[in-house]
Amino acid sequence: MSTPPPRPSYAAVLRVPQARRTFTAALTGRLSYATVGLAVPLSVTAATGSWAVSGVVLSLFGATTVLLMPLRAALVDRHGPRRVLLPMSLLYGALLALLAALTWRPGAPAAAVAGTAALAGCCAPPLGPAMRALWSALMPDEGMARRAYSLDAVAEELLYVSGPALVGALLGVAPAAAGILLSAALNVAGTCAFVTSPALPGPRPAARRRPSVPVRGLLPAVVVALGLGLAISAVELLVLAFAEARSYDTSLVPWVLGALSAGSAVGGLAVGAVRWRASARARLCGFAAAFGLVLAAAGLAPGLWTLSGVLALAGAFIAPALTTAYLLADETATQETRIQAGAWVNTGVNAGSSAGALAAGLLIGRLPLPLCFALAGTAALATAAAATVRTARPGRTPAPTPSPAPAPGDHG
Repeated sequence: MSTPPPRPSYAAVLRVPQARRTFTAALTGRLSYATVGLAVPLSVTAATGSWAVSGVVLSLFGATTVLLMPLRAALVDRHGPRRVLLPMSLLYGALLALLAALTWRPGAPAAAVAGTAALAGCCAPPLGPAMRALWSALMPDEGMARRAYSLDAVAEELLYVSGPALVGALLGVAPAAAGILLSAALNVAGTCAFVTSPALPGPRPAARRRPSVPVRGLLPAVVVALGLGLAISAVELLVLAFAEARSYDTSLVPWVLGALSAGSAVGGLAVGAVRWRASARARLCGFAAAFGLVLAAAGLAPGLWTLSGVLALAGAFIAPALTTAYLLADETATQETRIQAGAWVNTGVNAGSSAGALAAGLLIGRLPLPLCFALAGTAALATAAAATVRTARPGRTPAPTPSPAPAPGDHG
């Protein structure tokens, strides 16, 4: 009887030529998005003295960053990363530097601050989708690609834990606007290192027509990502409301949310280690449904520490679901639309996150908390169910292994 080949390891992923250097560069640039989300509202509030202005500025920045990401990704897919990512990053960094200058001292004009933030969001380079598209080209087989995507998801989870902590440490020695400057420097430095990596593909030949993403094939991944983003963002407010309703110290809330992130990290590492027989689409729906079910039950927890344990279990399905959504997007896309496909999943998560925070804010206090948790879980369940309905998935037939690594050159 033949023995199965050994399972690929995460160390093997990082030993692939140029993988470690390129991944480190991409993470450096992506850390910018984890720091800027806290630095912008803090600096704008300090400069204008208004939380309302800060909220508007952050909303404009977030909207242009998220909603225009597929368009920016399409530019990278069409023209190649070296030609597009670095100019985007330089413009993004310059606008963030201008925003920092405007908010360095009190008395900043609100209109100028809002306009600058919105323009900065328009230029944010899609480093996450670009790196995930590159993983498929770098990895020699499907098992290695799955490990690489899992590693990417866990690393991104850690970025959004460490980014706010980094801004908090900086606040002890500098004004809040220094956090915006830090975000600009991280993005430009990371993007410069990323686009100079030999792992990136070469310049793209001029296309006669603009390649388009196979929408119907991509839709299940985007729909599930939307539901996940909605449910995850609702959890943050629901945990705070749970702690206040049970008279717990609200300083414990970050620890409870940390349990969700820890569970996600563990789940993300575990999912890459398993040889799955089910299709990516079936796994995606299963992970999302499991997350929704556990989250729906979380509101019945008798205390905060029990809630932490339930959320850790729920979190164990987050990174696997998101990893699989990106894998499914990559499987559906053509070589010329991989970055766009990943960007659409990213947009789904972020759009859901915005809607979830809004919905949770409106429902908390009007409905019992257990019902609010149940509704948040139902959002993930409903999108998982919707994704299973579409049985036909036109588009390219996935190859048994990712395409071979392209020649050194340009990437997006």
